[in-house]
Amino acid sequence: MRLNELKPAPGSKSDRKRVGRGIGSGLGKTCGRGHKGQKSRSGGFHKLGFEGGQMPLQRRLPKVGFRSRRALERDEIRLGELESIEGNEVSLDSLRKAGLIGRGIKRVKIVKSGAVSRAFSVSGVAVTAGAKADIEAAGGSVSEG
Repeated sequence: MRLNELKPAPGSKSDRKRVGRGIGSGLGKTCGRGHKGQKSRSGGFHKLGFEGGQMPLQRRLPKVGFRSRRALERDEIRLGELESIEGNEVSLDSLRKAGLIGRGIKRVKIVKSGAVSRAFSVSGVAVTAGAKADIEAAGGSVSEG
């Protein structure tokens, strides 16, 4: 096969329509646009989603979903992730230094997922009841606030 032997796939190319060239062409007189109406006129187009004045679908359907801006400043930490903290103090600063939370996070909650092997003293961080029990069972302490 050579470059000069390449051809488009059969049926992929068709001749352009020559409209308005008499009744015998099949596209004479109205040129395939039919009689009257917006689509028959020159410049008769409408915007995407326009339904002829009827309330468009995107406006008829109810709005769904909500994204809280507060969620951007809150985070959860699993109990097993506390092992990556150096030392035994758990606070917002120590969690940031360990790379467990981002810069804009203001509130953190420790949830029971995984286990702790050493004693941690947790302060300034919310803790679930199950996580609190595990921390205290490992010899740690949880201070409220």
